[in-house]
Amino acid sequence: MASRKRKIEVYDTTLRDGTQGEGVTYTVHDKVHVARKLDELGVHAIEGGWPGSNPRDAGFFDEIKKVRLSKAVIAAFGSTVRPGLRPSADASLKALLKAETPVVTIVAKTWDLHVHEDLRIGLDENLELISKTVEYLKKRVDRVILDAEHFFDGYAAKPEYALECVQTALEAGSDLVCLCDTRGGSIPSQIETATKAAAETGAKLGIHCHNDSGLAVANSLAGIEAGAEQVQGTINGFGERCGNASLCSVLPNLQLKMGYRCITAEQLARLTEVSRLCAELANVELDRHLPYVGRSAFAHKGGLHVSAVRKNAVTYEHIEPTVVGNEQRVLISDLSGRSNVVHKAEQFGIDIAGRHDELKELLGELKELENTGFQFEGAEASFELLMRKNLKRTKHFFKLVGFRAIDEKRSEEQVTLSEATVMIEGPDGTIEHTAATGDGPINALDLALRKALVKFFPAVDEVQLHDYKVRVLDGQEGTGSIVRVLIESGDSKRRWGTVGVSHNVVEASWQALVDSLVYKLLKDEEEAEAAPPKQPRRRTKGGRSRRS
Repeated sequence: MASRKRKIEVYDTTLRDGTQGEGVTYTVHDKVHVARKLDELGVHAIEGGWPGSNPRDAGFFDEIKKVRLSKAVIAAFGSTVRPGLRPSADASLKALLKAETPVVTIVAKTWDLHVHEDLRIGLDENLELISKTVEYLKKRVDRVILDAEHFFDGYAAKPEYALECVQTALEAGSDLVCLCDTRGGSIPSQIETATKAAAETGAKLGIHCHNDSGLAVANSLAGIEAGAEQVQGTINGFGERCGNASLCSVLPNLQLKMGYRCITAEQLARLTEVSRLCAELANVELDRHLPYVGRSAFAHKGGLHVSAVRKNAVTYEHIEPTVVGNEQRVLISDLSGRSNVVHKAEQFGIDIAGRHDELKELLGELKELENTGFQFEGAEASFELLMRKNLKRTKHFFKLVGFRAIDEKRSEEQVTLSEATVMIEGPDGTIEHTAATGDGPINALDLALRKALVKFFPAVDEVQLHDYKVRVLDGQEGTGSIVRVLIESGDSKRRWGTVGVSHNVVEASWQALVDSLVYKLLKDEEEAEAAPPKQPRRRTKGGRSRRS
């Protein structure tokens, strides 16, 4: 690690710039929830939105006033006064002040192209807008930040004017000027050169990069190295077009690789939790390959890799996963070697000492199943059941006698009716025959199976279906293609994944559903066996019983 360096202020704009990303939307309640988590993460400033631009942002600023944050301050975002208006008459600036935030961030043009083509005013008039806006706000709020929009493009085109914008903001009282790579087209060497030039004005600087060239994180790091004291970004890199610099990469890189002080080690360990929360609330599927926080960031699949990692994780992991709140994962697939299976057995608590031949058979079956379409990377519960079956450590809780699923549509106007019947043999040999209707044949089958099992195993009522995915594995056969069904189930204690594969989607779903319920029963039984025995009660002289 590099030697101890200066403190870097972390400015999060997930709730403003991040929501400009395609498919990213938060309710007012969501935004408040995210703000609380960002505060726990140790973020210093949270940009909540643009007051007056939409009801959701206005609602956030009203609600966040009721929340006591431990460290973070809330920033409101807006633009410089409109040409031809006094600041006191500008509705946008009035809305900013109404938000009553201790920090106000103002975006200003610093590229002559934008001044001429967008604002359609002269360069000197643009400088006047910057000056009088900053002066007006500085008298009314604790801290004013100027976002120098398109600064790096402006510096490349007309460097003296871009720097004059920074100097003007500084002289007007701006506490910090954040240099923005708004188009996201710069490279680290350009960022470094322009930031060093801006630093010569004496202004305290920040860096704000977009990812249109895939360099937002690298450019942010270059800006810090060149003298910026604040880094702006979003969780998971959410943002317009290709997104913003991801704080989920920027923070660990600055802190773990470069020696800067951003947040505490305890706060950094929350990074993965915050990453997944922000994706979940936005209803966005998180890229599993995200550095540091993605589910695949510390996942190992190849047999040689797993063998090495089991001996020393440093061989294939550049940091300890728990430092950022993530975890090491060993995947099971047709690329797996013996080390993968041994690791999983240890994880499942299965004793495999002296069972080399059986492990070899299991590995062979695994590769054959994967060849036919099974995938166990997201279905570890099914793999554990497969392992137990091969090692003869499984228990047959019930036996299928038969099932039937029927779809019926009696006319074009009526909805399709789905019914399923299930016949099983319970653990005591009793035959249970049940039927159920549902929203489609799979739902009907699920309900009928549960109805049949609940008499013997009441705990199946605790199982909830969290996700159901069907994937066609080879579309060349059309509707006769093999499909893979992945189911994620859970109860109050855990979540687990199961898989089924067949030409028949009902059959594939049945396989995954049965595995899901069997896994639940297996884990409940294991917990019951592991629980300490209850102490017998004995009578006292007064007739009351108490634990011995």
